[in-house]
Formats: sequence, structure tokens, C-alpha cells
Amino acid sequence: MSATVEARGPRDATGPVPPSRVGFLSKVPEGFAAFFGALSLLCVLLAFFAPLRRLLRPVVSFLDLLIVPVSANLAYAVFLSLLAAATAARKKVAWWLVVVYLGVLVFFDIVGLAMGLYAESLPSFVACGLLLVLLIVARREFYADSRRGAVWRAGTVLLVGLAVAILIGWGLVEWFPGTLASEERLLWAASRVCGGLVPSSSFSGRPPRKLFFVLGLLGALAQLNAVATLFRSQRLEAALRGDEEARIRALLRAYGADDSLGYFATRRDKAVVFSPSGKAAVTYRVEAGVCLASGDPVGDREAWPHAIEAWLDLARRYAWAPAVMGASEDGAKAFARAGLGALELGDEAILHVVGFDLDGRDMRVTRQAVHRVRRTGATCRVRRHSSLTDEEMEELIDKADAWRDTETERGFSMALDRLGDPADGDCLLVEALTPDGKLLALLSFVPWGKDGISLDLMRRDRSAPNGVMEFMVAEVCAAAGTFGVRRISLNFAVFRSVFEEGARIGAGPVLRLWRGLLLFFSRWWQLEALYRSNAKFQPEWYPRFICYGDTGSLARIGLASGIAEGFVSVPSLRKLWGKGHLRTGPQPASTVGLPSLSALGLDEGEETAATDPTAALPEQIRLRHRTLDRLRAGGIDPYPVGVPSRTHTLAEVRAGPAGQHVTVAGRVVLVRDFGGIVFAVLRDWSGDLQLAFTRLESGPDLKRFRQDVDIGDHITAEGLAGVSDLGEPTVFVSSWQLTGKCLRPLPDKRRGLADPEAKVRRRYLDLVSSPDAREVLRARSAAVQALRQGLLDRGYLEVETPMLQQIHGGANARPFTTHINAYDLNMYLRIAPELYLKRLCVGGLEKVFELGRTFRNEGVSYKHNPEFTMLEAYQAFADYDVMLDLTRELIQGAATAAFGAPVARKDGTEYDISGPWPVKTVHGAISEALGEEVDPGASVPDLHRLCDGAGVPYRPDDGQGDVVLEMYERLVEEKTLLPTFYKDFPTDVSPLARQHRTDPRLAERWDLVAFGTELGTAYSELTDPVEQRRRLTAQSLRAAGGDPEAMELDEDFLDALEYAMPPTGGLGIGVDRLVMFLTGLTIRETLPFPLVRRR
Repeated sequence: MSATVEARGPRDATGPVPPSRVGFLSKVPEGFAAFFGALSLLCVLLAFFAPLRRLLRPVVSFLDLLIVPVSANLAYAVFLSLLAAATAARKKVAWWLVVVYLGVLVFFDIVGLAMGLYAESLPSFVACGLLLVLLIVARREFYADSRRGAVWRAGTVLLVGLAVAILIGWGLVEWFPGTLASEERLLWAASRVCGGLVPSSSFSGRPPRKLFFVLGLLGALAQLNAVATLFRSQRLEAALRGDEEARIRALLRAYGADDSLGYFATRRDKAVVFSPSGKAAVTYRVEAGVCLASGDPVGDREAWPHAIEAWLDLARRYAWAPAVMGASEDGAKAFARAGLGALELGDEAILHVVGFDLDGRDMRVTRQAVHRVRRTGATCRVRRHSSLTDEEMEELIDKADAWRDTETERGFSMALDRLGDPADGDCLLVEALTPDGKLLALLSFVPWGKDGISLDLMRRDRSAPNGVMEFMVAEVCAAAGTFGVRRISLNFAVFRSVFEEGARIGAGPVLRLWRGLLLFFSRWWQLEALYRSNAKFQPEWYPRFICYGDTGSLARIGLASGIAEGFVSVPSLRKLWGKGHLRTGPQPASTVGLPSLSALGLDEGEETAATDPTAALPEQIRLRHRTLDRLRAGGIDPYPVGVPSRTHTLAEVRAGPAGQHVTVAGRVVLVRDFGGIVFAVLRDWSGDLQLAFTRLESGPDLKRFRQDVDIGDHITAEGLAGVSDLGEPTVFVSSWQLTGKCLRPLPDKRRGLADPEAKVRRRYLDLVSSPDAREVLRARSAAVQALRQGLLDRGYLEVETPMLQQIHGGANARPFTTHINAYDLNMYLRIAPELYLKRLCVGGLEKVFELGRTFRNEGVSYKHNPEFTMLEAYQAFADYDVMLDLTRELIQGAATAAFGAPVARKDGTEYDISGPWPVKTVHGAISEALGEEVDPGASVPDLHRLCDGAGVPYRPDDGQGDVVLEMYERLVEEKTLLPTFYKDFPTDVSPLARQHRTDPRLAERWDLVAFGTELGTAYSELTDPVEQRRRLTAQSLRAAGGDPEAMELDEDFLDALEYAMPPTGGLGIGVDRLVMFLTGLTIRETLPFPLVRRR
């Protein structure tokens, strides 16, 4: 798979100008912001606290003389604070305001100097002049734009607000004039509302002191309303325009299967920015100076970084703080790679329909709620929005509005904010109805890929019975199959881990305090209620994150998130613009200059298929698809049924006489075109055979073969068998038919699949191209059949025992676990069929075997696979010596069936395995390996000493049997070449074998080893129920102590054994290991489909 890295286009000339990287000038905006902020705070203090005016009079006089005026006026204080915020955000408009203001001061200072007022004008001229020069030099540091129309709209609101405030102030002054002359009252009111533009000394009198504060407050409110209008205008700009929504929907159809919140990107009160290629997009809204993206980027993941970069460029251009609400883990990683930080916000609850079941202890509360609603006679109706009539949808909208608990709709990143739009016909509606058809509650889900839905709207009548929501969720899960739904995204639980972990015993004080705060805020925002309403369904939790650009902006991001989600409202905006209705301007869509949807391979309509589904495929595959389309257009079925049956396999034709008329079938693996004659090599399971197409014999079929057939196609061919001029057996084709069109090229015809991993993952191609792979599969089949037939010929009865077991026993191994919902039980995939087969022996089966699959949750290696084939056989009135002979005969028979002689192959050498095989005791073999006698009575310290000398690892708490077994595996088993039986193992490592008849320290057990691998084992089975219970109880204690491989206590087996089992010999042979031994290959090479890692 290849990935194309998108080239970044040239930066737009109107885009953001980057600030200076380092140096003094980069600090200029922050310096001015700090200065204006400090002045604003000083003005506020002077306005509220009269004693400070006398105390700070020297400071105020100094600032008035040197730089800027200081006034005890709230309007002026608000102006300075807004100017500080704008300069901190590096706004160009703030730069112009300060430059013009300083320029006016410098102008008046020049006039003062010309009039000889040196003491008053010279200090201010020097200070303001230097600041003005500094601003001009640092002008590139103020690079942030303001959105078009926003400043003018806010300015209009400011002028209207100031005019109204002046009129109100004039009226108040007329009502309470004090000593102020009547002709000065309007000017005085305008001056105080506008922040004290005219000094108080310019007036002949003054009104009461309280009016100073009131008129300043009116001016401040006018400015704040203008700022709110500025923020509101930015929000109103957030709207999808032109073909933006169509592009988002096309991206969702092509790439939206992974993001449960992807459909909410079509919400129309968001703006969108696309990557330069148009393959990905980020949707966002601006609130309180924060550019708030919603969820993950939409579209191709490989284009995500470019969409994120375009979004960050936009945020930098307008000096917005970038933030993301509700990003998934993958999305958060993508934003983090772009330089943003991430904090876990909470978890999304997702139900997988297959695993959802109301039965079980954990679902008791939910089950009771569902049954309670069902007893009222309520029913549920599930349908697509597109199936509703206009009248039904209007009634539904009215009900949803009437049942809403808040004044406005809440939600931003996880809500659609619309109902009844024709474009949302695929949304799923769930209605709870009374017996007489009255609507009780409703749920609305938006699409999530092709097989999922995501909760958008939840409403209920206050008179609806408790549990109606649980009832509807259960019903939509029951009806999910009808609509092709496999996954359901429910609500989002903010800080779920805090609620869950903070309630546990032993939670720390910080966690408990944090949980307490969330519970307090839950009184208004239902945080805990959302968590508990989701948790009762036992969903899977998937984390969602909030991403941010700067930790210093987290408070502002929190405010912006609250506004966007509907938790924080700004009443003045609603009074000004109405109930949040969108007003969009004439700005063009952000898709100008992007490739068209057809150029991207995305359908502009509602169909999901691309205009050319093969556009992204390699050229060879595209050519084969074109041939396929041409054949179908010509009325030829490239995948027919009912084709003529073949009369011979290819091997039979090669071995048969020339001149016979044959029909053969197979796959074309080689074509050689010599103009007047075309040779093709056909391959079936029996081998290869050459076909010849000539003008004389084949006629028009020769041309059709050239045009229609590619290497890899399946065909049938009729013709005469013969030989070519070079003596090669050949079928001279008179007619042929295509039976299967191959759409992908085969591996190299000489080397096949060279990569071992590819051979495992694509075994079908390995079988097509490699005769050796087919030979291994044929040998495996012959060996397995020989094992089965050998036992059947000896009078054994084949049975089947359960794969799913409640107790893992029969061997010491780690099991696979699963769960059955019907009985709410944990189950195990069997690690051995032994205990069930022994129950059958108790029931009277004297010769019984099973050849089937077994599972062990252990490591994967050249001789281990978690799933493997095991043969287990039991014979009454036999012992492990009888099973030894049986095992040797079965394996020799399997070898003969596979290769025609009792041989095993390893590294190009054949080993004769006929006749008797060596038999050695375990302790005798260890003694041979060490050159020192080791008997069953050796003490643990002596064994440790021997292990240290031989480099054999052991654990200090291992018993004697465990140490002996480790020595055997390291010193004996790994070094054994030809088949050898090792017998008489320690009793404590053989819990299912009976004690040795002459030495109770040993068990009558043997292991068969060849080429360093254990092939099988056999016991004289332990039939004493008392001793068996003692051993299994000891095993169960080890399991309870944490040993994952120890067997559990199987009471059913022990009960059966107490009914008496005859003396029995039992054997187990690993069939995969046997095939490995015969072929000299690894287990991955001998299994058709071994376990491989997920890609």
C-alpha cells in the first residue's frame, strides 16, 4: 500500500504574517497589553473607591502629563481593557487604534511646543514619540485580522449604544443638574459616557457625584454590548455555504466508518476548512475568541495533518485560540502531532448489538425497567426519517420542542441541532407509544458509517413511565438487524472515570474531592445522570479528548465550550439578534480552488459508489477489470455455472494415450504467443499440462483467447490429446470457455511467494504457485486419514466431545476464555478432550478416540500454534506399554500413507523410521546427559546442584518433579533426533497417570520425542477415584493460588470416576507435530492457515 504525501501550496497573500521568531519586538504586543490592562485596573479602582483618588493623585498627574490620560470612569476602563485584550491578541485594528491615538497626542504636543508650553508638552512628546516609533517598527507583530463585516457591525452597535447612553445620561443630568449650567449638560453627559473626553475643569459646575459613576457605567455597557456583537457576528459567520455540506457528506460516505460523531460535522452552524487536496476537513465555530473544532477531522486520515494545519493557520490569522471538543484517541493523536495538548474529557458509551443482552446479573436493573414499561402495554416503532410524512414530522418536531427542558437546544460536537431536514432521511427514529398510539418518548439517531448509529436526540413526555428510555434502547437493539445496525453510540459521559473510580473504596482525597465537585455541578448540568444512564447498559467506553493550543487559554476554552454546548448563554445577544437564528453573509464557500468531487473519486450525489471504483487500483488490475466489464457487456458471464464437466484430470491426460478427445479444466499459469500458435500451461490439483491454440484447430477461439484470457484465469478446454514437436504432452484445443476471471496478477511464476509471511497470510496464492505447498497439504491429509483409518481398523469408535467447557482440565495449559450470554457463564475453549473421553470409558466404551481441534492460550513459535489438532485414544484393559506399540504403528502408517514408505524428511535427508524405536526412562536419559547417576530418590538440593552445573534454570519453590521435568526438557528432549520413547515420569507432574506398579514415586507415562519436539504422550490411566481427587484438588489449589496452567477441580469427572473405570491405557498425539516430524517443516508451514498477527 502506498501513501501520497500532499504537497503544500503557496501561502495565501491575505494569510497570516508570522511574527518575529525571537527578540525584543516580539514582546511589544504583550508590553502594550500589560500597560493598558494596568491602566484599566487603575481606572476601575478610582471609579469605585473615592479615597484612592486623593491617595493616587500624584500617579494620575504623572501619567496624564507623560503618556495617556487617566480617568475615574468605567467606560474608559472598559475601553482600555478591550484595547489590552486586542493588543495581546496582536490584532491589526488594535495597532491602528494605538498608533492613531499616539499620533493625535504627538500632534497636540507639537502644537503645545509651538505655543511655548514646554513643561506640559515636552515630556509627553518624547514619551509618546518613542512609543509611536516602537509601534511602527513592530508593526509586523500585529498580524491578526478581524473577520470581514464584524468590526463594522460592532462599530455600528457601539455608536447606537453610545447615542442611547448619552441621551439617557442627558436626561439624568437634566433631572439632577447640580451646579452644571444648562448649556453644558449635553456635552458633559457625552463626555462621561465616552470615558471623560473633556476634562472636568472645562465645565463651570458639576452634577452630583453619583452621576459620574452611572454615566460611566452606561458607556461601559454600550462598549460591552458592541464586543458581544463582535463575538456574535463571528458566530453568525459559522455556517456551511455553497457545496461545503455536499463535500462533507461525500467524505463521510467514503471515510466516515470509524468516527461515531462524524455526521455531526454536517451541522450548519459550523464553518469548515478543507485540506489543500480536499480529502479532509475540520469543522469549527468561533466563540469568545476561541476557534473551537468539533470532533475529529472528516475524511482521509492521510490528509488529516493538512486539514489541521489549514485550520491552525486560520486560527493564527485571526488570533483565535485553537481548541478541539470531543476528539477520539486517534484524532487527539493527530492534533497532538500538530502541536496541541490533550486532556481526557470523558468517555463515549458504545453498544455492540451482538453482545447486548438483557439477561445476566449486571443487567438486572435495566431488565426490570424494560419489563416495567412493557407491562404498561407500551410498544416501540423504529423507522427511518425518510419514511415519515410531512405531517408526522411536524408533529414530532412540536413534541420535541415541547418536551425540551431548556430554552435552547444543547450540544455542539455531539448534536445535530435540526430535525425533519430532507437531507437527513437516513437518520433512525425510535418512538415509544401507548396502547392507543399516543407518543410517549422518542430517540433520534444519526448514521455512523454503514453499520452504526449515533444518538442525537432524546425526548420524553413527563407522564411517560420510568424506564421508557431503557425500553427504547433495548427495542432498537432488537430491531438493529432489520436496519443493518451493529454498533450504537449512546450519550457522552463527562469525566466518567472520576464518577466510577471516585466512588470506589480506597479512592484518594483528591479524587473524592473532584468527584464531590462534579456531583455539585450535576445539580444543574446532569453530569452524573448522563454517566449513570449510560452505565446501566454495560457499554464499552471509548475516551474523548479536549485539545488546546496553550494552557493559559484553558479557562477561555472552557467558557467557549460552555457557550457552544449551550450551558452558558449571553442574554444580550439574544435580545439583539433573536433566539439564535443563523444569519449568513454572502461570503464564498471555502471550497474555491479545490478539486471536484468527481476528481477525488467521490460521488456528488447520494450514491455511495465512486464514479470509477477502480481508479485507485494498480494499472494491471484496472486492465483486468476493463476486460471483465467488456465480457459482461458482450453477454459473456465471467463466473458461469453449469459448465461442461471435465473428463480427465491433467495428470490423467499426461499419462494417457494420444489421440483421445478430452475435456480438461484448470488455471492458466503461463502463456506463450508465437503468432500462429499460442501455448498455455494449465494447472489443476493433479499437475500441469500444456494447451495449444492454433488457427486450424481453434479457429475464432484463438483470437478470443488472446483478447479475454489473463494469467490466473480459470478455463475449461476441449480437444485432442497429443504431443508437441518437442515431445511435450499437449491438448490441441478446439473450443474453450472462461470459468473464472482472475482480477489480480499471480506471483512470479518461477519464485512464487518469496516472503514467508506472505505465504502464511495468502496461503491460497502459495498453493497456486508452489508445488511444494500442495505436496505438504497432500501429505498432511494422507497422514490424518491414515491415523483415523488405523484406529477404525483396530475397532476404535470415533466420538466428538464439547469444544466449550466450564472447567479447563485434561492438561496443564493456559486456556482461552469466553462468555455465553444465554446462561451468563464464563466458558473455556478446551485444552484437551481427555476428561470427557474418560467419562465415556466409564460408560463402557472399550476403544474410543477423538480427532479434533484443541486450543491453548500459549506462545506462538515454530512448533506452537494456539489452535491445533489433537488425537486422543483410550483402550480398556491396556496400559502405557500397549499404547506405545499402537503409537509407533500409527505413525509409521501415517508416514507410509504420505510418502509411500515409513520415512521422515528433515533438511533434505530421509530418515528410516521403520521397526522398533528406542525406549528409555526419564531418569536414565538425564543421567546419560549429565554423566552422573540421577535416580527418582534424588533430593531437591542435589538436583539444584546438577542444574547449576548444566545451566538448567529452575525456580526456588519448584518441587522435585518440576526440576526433573525441566532437566528432561533442556538436556534430553531438545537433543533427541530420531523417535524415542521416554517413560516413567515423576508422579507430581503427571496428575492423570497412575502410579508406577513397582515404584510409587513414578507414574506410568511416556513421551515420544523426535527432532527435539514432543510428538505424543501416553499413560496407564489413573482409575483410583480417591487418588485422582487428591491430585486434582492439589492442582485446583495451585490454580486458586494464581497458576494459570493448573487444572481446575472437575466434580463431574470425579463423580463419574467413582462409578469405576476399567484399567485403561490412553494416548495423545499432536497431529500438527506429527506432520512437522514427517515433513521436516515448521508448524506454520504445515498448517493451511496458522494464526498471524492482525495487519
